[in-house]
Parts: sequence; structure tokens; C-alpha cells
Amino acid sequence: MSSSIVADLHSHTTASDGALTIEEIPTAATEAGVSWVATTDHDCIHSGVDSPITTIEGVTIIRGIELRVQTDTQQIDLLGYRVESTEELTNEIARLQENRVNRARKIITRVEAEIELSLDIDPSSGIGRPHIATAIAESDAPYDYTTAFEELIGDDCDCYFARDVTAVDQGIRLLKDACPVVGLAHPLRYDDPESALAVTDKLDAVERYYPYGTEVNTSIVDRAIERNNLLVTGGSDAHNKRLGQAGLSESQFEEFKTELYS
Repeated sequence: MSSSIVADLHSHTTASDGALTIEEIPTAATEAGVSWVATTDHDCIHSGVDSPITTIEGVTIIRGIELRVQTDTQQIDLLGYRVESTEELTNEIARLQENRVNRARKIITRVEAEIELSLDIDPSSGIGRPHIATAIAESDAPYDYTTAFEELIGDDCDCYFARDVTAVDQGIRLLKDACPVVGLAHPLRYDDPESALAVTDKLDAVERYYPYGTEVNTSIVDRAIERNNLLVTGGSDAHNKRLGQAGLSESQFEEFKTELYS
């Protein structure tokens, strides 16, 4: 972790598929040297963060959301910051969460039939495939976390069920109505980064700093930033309890913070 990072603007909690609770964020942030953290859970607004920006034990938490949307060619993820619970967004989140639970129930039922074992997992709100893979790995079935995905619940596997995804134009509109800053997450993770970055002409920001796990060429991201006058964001996309793997330095964060409070 770079000691210059002060803001980690992409993290997940137990409200979706992360490991951190809200109460654990201040300790994790302090250990990472981070003073600002955005909670960006999948398709939900964390109910434990009662205002768009709050401070807990000296760490400022920005309430956010990561919303998956469907373009003409692929699914991409949008990050909304300082999110308000507007009626339309709340209704869409409720629809997505109901679908998520039903989908998880179908996957679990199919997996249990395949491995002929019962899994110790409840298909409740926020559950995702990582939780199911963990339950499979902890069962007596001959799979670990990785092979559970590769052989049972991955996108092309027999136990996979697709989930509903919001249309891109609807998703942008919902987040624009609810957040002062809306950006594109991890642009170089998609099958077609150029197509994903084309959407940024309707957005405020793009995630420039991200732990891809390998060396990447960010030139197309930089061109999109210049072309569309985008704010720069960055974050760990932490699903574990380790923050600060990517983010913004103090000087980089100032421009983002100005827009955040606009």
C-alpha cells in the first residue's frame, strides 16, 4: 500500500459480498492509513450508514453503491457516491434484491442436488456466489472455493442462474438523481474496455486507480478522462478486510471532495 493514499473509494461490506462490517471499517482504515472510505455494496445502500457522509472513530465514511447495468454489448458497474435513498432507486434496489435472493435459492438448490449434500447457508438479502462458494468449500463436498466456481457455479456451469441487471440508461438516471458523483468502476476489467469507457460521456468520474493484479495500460482511461473532463477515483474493491490497496492521494482527493459536497 502506498502511504500517500488517504481515500479508498471502493469497498464492500457484509451488506453484500464483503467481509467488513461497518463497525470494523475504522480499524481497517486506520491500519491502512486511510481516512476516507466509500462503502459501495452491490445493488444496495448500506442500512447501517444513516447519512450520506458520516464519521466513525475518526474515519469518514461515504455512503455509496455499486450498481451493475447492462449495455448493448456487456455488463458494467457504476459507482455512485454520497447516495440518497430516492424513491425510484429504492424501488429498483428492492427489485434487484428480491431477484438476488430468488437466484441464490435456485443456485443452492441446484448445487445441493449436484453434490447430494445440504449447504449451511441461508439465501437471504445480500447473498452472492462468493458466499455460496464458501459454503460449498466448507461442506464435505470435494470442492474448494476456486473449484466450486470453476465446476459448479461459474457463468458457464450447470448450477449457474443469471440475475436481473438494470438497463444502463435507467441506471445512470437513477444514480444521477441520487448521487452528486457517478463513475465507472474498474474500466480495464471488462471484455471491451473501449465500449465501457464510451459510457463515461454521461458520467462524472472513472476509477483510474484499481488493483488489477497485473500490469495494465491505462492510456485509454486517461484519454477518456481528458475527453470527458472526468473526475478521477480509485479504490481497493475490497471484499476482504484489507483497505488501502488502491485509492487517491490527498491532492487527488481534493477535487473529488469538492464535487462530492457540491
